[in-house]
Amino acid sequence: MKTLHIGIAGAGPAGLAAALMLSRRGHRVELLERFDAASPVGSGLMLQPTGLTVLNTLGLLQPMLALGSRIDRLHGADARSGRTVLDVRYNALASGRFGLAVQRAALFNTLHDAAVAAGLTIRTGVTLTDVRMAGGKAVLVDAEGREAGAYDLVIDASGARSALAAGSSVAPRVRELVYGAFWATLDSDGLHHDRHALMQRYDRAKVMIGILPAGRARAGERERIAFFWSLKVADADAIRQAGLDHWKAGILAYWPDCAPVLDQISDWEQLTLARYAHRTMRRPASGRTVFVGDSAHSTSPQLGQGANMALLDVAALVHALDTSPDLDAALAAYAAARRNHVALFQLLSLLFTPFYQSDSAALAWLRDKLVATVARTPPIRALLASIVSGTLVDPFKPAGLGECDWQAMAVGSDEGGQAVAPAISA
Repeated sequence: MKTLHIGIAGAGPAGLAAALMLSRRGHRVELLERFDAASPVGSGLMLQPTGLTVLNTLGLLQPMLALGSRIDRLHGADARSGRTVLDVRYNALASGRFGLAVQRAALFNTLHDAAVAAGLTIRTGVTLTDVRMAGGKAVLVDAEGREAGAYDLVIDASGARSALAAGSSVAPRVRELVYGAFWATLDSDGLHHDRHALMQRYDRAKVMIGILPAGRARAGERERIAFFWSLKVADADAIRQAGLDHWKAGILAYWPDCAPVLDQISDWEQLTLARYAHRTMRRPASGRTVFVGDSAHSTSPQLGQGANMALLDVAALVHALDTSPDLDAALAAYAAARRNHVALFQLLSLLFTPFYQSDSAALAWLRDKLVATVARTPPIRALLASIVSGTLVDPFKPAGLGECDWQAMAVGSDEGGQAVAPAISA
């Protein structure tokens, strides 16, 4: 395919990864970011074998391993009885796969530093509201109705609240989810926790509290954790009005070990309220605009797939552009490559979420009594591990990726809990 002039809406992880991959293929790219300075949004996330494999193709896996914390298991317990109701271990799979917990800032910084080093153009303070076709070009339009640029292809990586996606001919139906979460990135000093596990406590499906070791935002900084507490978004104001002390007391009644974390919170401004929506485009392209990441599909974070799905989207799109004779064929190939994987994990997330965030006492009872028992059997343990790792169906071949040889990595941890590994080949 000829060299393309590509405009990328959004300088988050998906947009930055796309810019890096495409520029290395010889395409001319520009990133357009609505904030005055590109910066990370959010607290912590899990990079799964899928996302880690994409980062490896960019030559950025080693920097991420140096910053993140290796995760070997996801463990959840009933907050009142202490009974284990969730225990997913990556070693249930024979592949040697693992997760890597990172601060969102670490992922952003690693990709952004690489983009700056590559000399990529990042235009900030540009709020995009529309894309129109004119003279065979996709023309981006800003909030003042001015032309922000004309491109052979526009990649929308601007997230779940994308105006470009909402105004497109393939705009998805959006279901705002009732439950969201308060998130904060905090120091781990004095905290008793498993440094290689996502730990959660539940009270039925109405309360979910979590601690995720999240490593460092940059080399030399302190190790931190991501703390989250789920709630109904509509109740957030009432919870704030009741006061921090009341909120903290409720958490400590469930999980006293959280005291060193809660002691660091002195103002509601330290907590970010995350809102979630379930949305999936039937076809992630319209005209000369293609959608990746949350602009194409988003859901609750229960399966921890958001950033990983976005990175897979980017890899699949670049592979389609590499191997297709023209742009129309490339966009069709991209849609086909991601269709099954996206549909499956959107469905799984939709099915799993009510067991952990809902008003249903029946589903919580089923989770704690029946599902927790069945999950201990070897076939189900492996099934759950493949769901969490994002590999229940092969996401690699359709995206033109070769999965990392995890066994050869022999990944361990340094004294600070960060994952360390020798050089890796795909």
